[in-house]
Amino acid sequence: MRRTAAGMTWASAFFGALAVVIGPGLLASGAVAQAQDIGTIQSEILTLDPDRLFASTLVGKRLTDQYAAERDRLIAGNRALEVELRDEEQALTAARGDMTPKQFRTRADAFDDKVRSIRQENDRKARDLERGREIAPLSLMRMAEPVLVQLMRETGGKIILDNRQVLLRADAIDITDLAVARVDAAIGDGSGLTVENGGAVPDAVPEGGDGPPADGAPAPPAGIPTPE
Repeated sequence: MRRTAAGMTWASAFFGALAVVIGPGLLASGAVAQAQDIGTIQSEILTLDPDRLFASTLVGKRLTDQYAAERDRLIAGNRALEVELRDEEQALTAARGDMTPKQFRTRADAFDDKVRSIRQENDRKARDLERGREIAPLSLMRMAEPVLVQLMRETGGKIILDNRQVLLRADAIDITDLAVARVDAAIGDGSGLTVENGGAVPDAVPEGGDGPPADGAPAPPAGIPTPE
């Protein structure tokens, strides 16, 4: 999934909320804490790759697949509309000789209104799908927060940093793989979650949306847009 400005915003906001000193003396005590061996890394400073967390978890994979399926469904719908409207346009042109100018203008205006309505509906579906794609990682991070807090307790961590913003780091303090395993174990693919039992992960497409076509979809006739 490509990184967007919105994606950077949710990551920064989330890590800004988590990046707090849980106990005093973080800098004075040094990065690596002397803690009991609990079978995991021990460090006061931890890093996490939020993009890889989303891409590697069962939840992220489900939402990515759903997004792609909805894109493909709208592409197919646009292709069907392309054929339908092209035929309608050709039929109107062929019948022009049998109509008065006023009759033709009435029919042509009605056709333009139909095309405009389809354009507006496709734009709405594209916006809805894109909005769902952008908020899905944030929703996953919100549900993963208890898992990450528990990892901080187990590792003696006092801070979790977005590893994309860390210039130099030791691989030993990257908890992304461990977080993926823990999130998968805790929530699976998220399809059975509700607000009552842990906070729902939204579908890739909000209610009523279908999704934008992929690059390379055929251009619809008579002004029907291909969503970007």
